[in-house]
Amino acid sequence: MNIVLTIAGSDSGGGAGIQADLKTFQELNVFGTSVITALTAQNTLGVEGIYPATSEFVEQQLNTVLQDFEVKALKTGMLFSADIIKTIAKNLIDKNIQIVVDPVMIAKGGQALLQDEAVQAMKNELLPIATVLTPNIPEAEKITGMKIETADDIQQAAAKILQLGVNCVVMKGGHLEGPSAVDTVFFQDGSFFQLKSKRIDTKHTHGTGCTFSAAITANLGKGLSLKESVIEAKKFVQMAIENPLNIGRGHGPTNHFAHRFGANVEVEIVE
Repeated sequence: MNIVLTIAGSDSGGGAGIQADLKTFQELNVFGTSVITALTAQNTLGVEGIYPATSEFVEQQLNTVLQDFEVKALKTGMLFSADIIKTIAKNLIDKNIQIVVDPVMIAKGGQALLQDEAVQAMKNELLPIATVLTPNIPEAEKITGMKIETADDIQQAAAKILQLGVNCVVMKGGHLEGPSAVDTVFFQDGSFFQLKSKRIDTKHTHGTGCTFSAAITANLGKGLSLKESVIEAKKFVQMAIENPLNIGRGHGPTNHFAHRFGANVEVEIVE
């Protein structure tokens, strides 16, 4: 059995965070373990409260899981504070585990999910040991300190991020305009490719970033290459968006089990 791990916050609405990650892991046939960094009171309309765990308890959870399970890949989501980020990095630096970092910073409703001083800790402590980073455009802007509006901007931002030490960065294009949603995947060796999919006119996108990064993690845990893991994760999340559940009165969750029903999805790979 392939075992993976999510280190993230709990979403009481079930669409993002730990809940989305574990659903994704289950759907992709890996066993999911978890470390909870914060409890949130939230639904599709927004985040009403955040109660972070102490860094000591995060460390205890992490070490307890790793002492018993052979974790092949893990992802981080909402990490909240610099202390938690530093604690996680300290405990993972000597582990042979592939690390997917989803730099969760802002909720769909606009609430901040990462303290400002934590961004620097992520850049200094976590990204140098990470396998892949999956920022959307606003997150990439926060990490790089630059405005991203064009394809050249995306390439420059990716280069800046790769200089921090991460092996691969997936620059997600969902926040840009155009008929296609284009994600560009950059590697340390200078190579890159793009994933193009139909842009869906929907407000039900809560948890898409969590789901995408969790799918990459599950695929890595099953032994797929990094490139294959990203491509298959893109297909998984595209199916989840194209077949919405239409629940909640705000930004509803994606459909984690859409692939069960043989939903076809078109994702174009541009080398």
